Amino acid sequence: MNTDETITEDYQNCITKKDLHGIFFRSMTIMCSWNYERQMHMGFMFAMSPIVDKLYKDEEEKKQAYRRHMEFFNCTPQTTSFIMGLVASMEEQNAKSNGEFNTDSISMIKTSLMGPLAGIGDSFFQGTLRIITFGIGLSFAQQGSVIGPILAVVLFTIPSVLTLYYGTFLGYKSGNKYLTKLYKEGLMERVMQFASIVGLAVVGGMVASMVDIVTPLEFTSGGTNLILQDMLDSIFPKLLPFISVLGVYWLIKKNVSTNVLLFGIIIVGLILSFIGIL
Repeated sequence: MNTDETITEDYQNCITKKDLHGIFFRSMTIMCSWNYERQMHMGFMFAMSPIVDKLYKDEEEKKQAYRRHMEFFNCTPQTTSFIMGLVASMEEQNAKSNGEFNTDSISMIKTSLMGPLAGIGDSFFQGTLRIITFGIGLSFAQQGSVIGPILAVVLFTIPSVLTLYYGTFLGYKSGNKYLTKLYKEGLMERVMQFASIVGLAVVGGMVASMVDIVTPLEFTSGGTNLILQDMLDSIFPKLLPFISVLGVYWLIKKNVSTNVLLFGIIIVGLILSFIGIL
């Protein structure tokens, strides 16, 4: 079989190299629609939409796939294509399984991978490669050479594009190779359990690192000054952010709109800050 047409045997009329090339090119636009609600979700959906349209002919299945990929997503842009390739493979498995594939595993895999790959990607691309390449460019720019900024962009872009390209194919091939084996050996449930644990750990870490709520309240008892925040931290560190996130999550489950939540958080925060509670 001509490998230029299909990645592996028995995948004719499904995902081809051309489709994966499409994912690669579309992955480069993932930051164009970044937003504070779900961050990269629209960029991820934009990259996956041709795959979804090709794999699913049933409109309801197609809608469910679109909903899956409109969920929250955030990762280092250069490492997102690996997740896209893997998810494309999982969507293909689902389309071929006649309803036997657990689609929850797709969301779990996305959630469990975006945290670790973001840590690796940010450390390498943003914390190391960008500093080195722009440092090289800056040395030329200080001498008045126009090559400086051009060289910095080129040196940073080449590894980024190569990572996106090969990451797409590596993710897809890894999915094809291991997903079938996991299902045959009955290990998929364990993988899903592991992915859900990692995903919850990632979400918990995001709450602790990205949500910062403290109270300045102090009480005096028996000549002793008690600082409420210190007491809360000794009992349950980051308790206030944890309670706040649970409250917002509960409101989301009650179908409260995002705009209402955003304005509500701002108004409540201003009020509580004004009266000295936060």
